Amino acid sequence: MTEEITEVSEDPIEPVAEPVPGPAAEPEPDGPPVRRTGPVRRLYDWVLGWADRPTGPNALGALALAESSFFPIPPDPLLMALCLGAPKKSLRFAAIATVASVVGGLIGYAIGAGFWDLAGQFFFDHVPGVTPGAFDRVQGLYDRFDFWAIFLAGLTPIPYKVFTLSAGIFSLNLGVFVVASVLSRGLRFFLVAILIRRYGPTIQEFIDRYFNLLTWVFMALVVLGFVVIEFLL
Repeated sequence: MTEEITEVSEDPIEPVAEPVPGPAAEPEPDGPPVRRTGPVRRLYDWVLGWADRPTGPNALGALALAESSFFPIPPDPLLMALCLGAPKKSLRFAAIATVASVVGGLIGYAIGAGFWDLAGQFFFDHVPGVTPGAFDRVQGLYDRFDFWAIFLAGLTPIPYKVFTLSAGIFSLNLGVFVVASVLSRGLRFFLVAILIRRYGPTIQEFIDRYFNLLTWVFMALVVLGFVVIEFLL
């Protein structure tokens, strides 16, 4: 009798299918925000890059100083960019902006007090918001509120330079001017720095997502400040 020998083999191993090349997967809707391109976005990224440069704080100080007497753009965007790039240095950046802005305000005060006969026409011709009518309205505010007029200008988008120059022209008490400037500029810049230091990643994501809209809102506030000076005060 012949025994039939049955060979038992292991289960065959199925070949693994090779991945088929195809188009790149689309990002999930709830994934990280898509970084925008365009001139405004590139400008933001360039400004943010100052946070990693040794000259970034110097640029912030120069801008804050200039804005207090003649430059039309506030230092807030650069301050925010530096704080977002290095949140642990936020308070340092705020201190730089505050000191430089107050020094710039004192320069504006000195221009108004001692050199307005020589420099006045240049400011009227070339610096937005600086007009004879604006100065007349600001003088009325000084007569009634002095400290609070400077404090409000330093804290809000109202053009601070109009108040620093006119404070010198109308001989506002220098002590009142310095105290109001330090408190208002410090409150404004340190509030920005503290918020970014505390909520940096969340704020940065929000700015990345809505940067273009925020830019327009910020510029609208600046323009509104000039309108308030020109027509309402």
